Amino acid sequence: MNRSTTTVLLLITFLLQSCTSGSLQHTPTSQNRSHSEHAERLYQQYEIWKGTPYQLGGTTRRGIDCSAFTQLTLQQKLGIKLPRTTLQQQATGQPVDKRQLSAGDLVFFKTGGDKQRHVGIYIEDGLFLHASTSKGVIISRLDNPYWEKHYWKSMRVK
Repeated sequence: MNRSTTTVLLLITFLLQSCTSGSLQHTPTSQNRSHSEHAERLYQQYEIWKGTPYQLGGTTRRGIDCSAFTQLTLQQKLGIKLPRTTLQQQATGQPVDKRQLSAGDLVFFKTGGDKQRHVGIYIEDGLFLHASTSKGVIISRLDNPYWEKHYWKSMRVK
């Protein structure tokens, strides 16, 4: 294998791992939905996008990555503009303590190494909405052992 092929393969591997999954799918029910308007809008977005496959660089229902999904969802459902990439999004807004999260806050994870990142949107009651590499758009629990281990920080954006 020549050097440029190796470089391309390494880059693809790195980017795929930046939005890794490792979570259990959670389907919300009307019993665990709060009356928060923002949370309800996020559940509506989930109903539209659930199962949409992960696609690195994707921005449509045919395939989407984690940062495009957060960008699109916050713009469409909460009227909040975000930059496109996880790296840019993690520098947006104000830090918020994990115990003080509210619907619409961004949750970030270090999923492997120093540079691999994942982002999702907090809904309520420890649930967050995101695009995972293995299951596409899903709702996961922050207290899932995988996400708990890789949790990095949260940001509140307006």
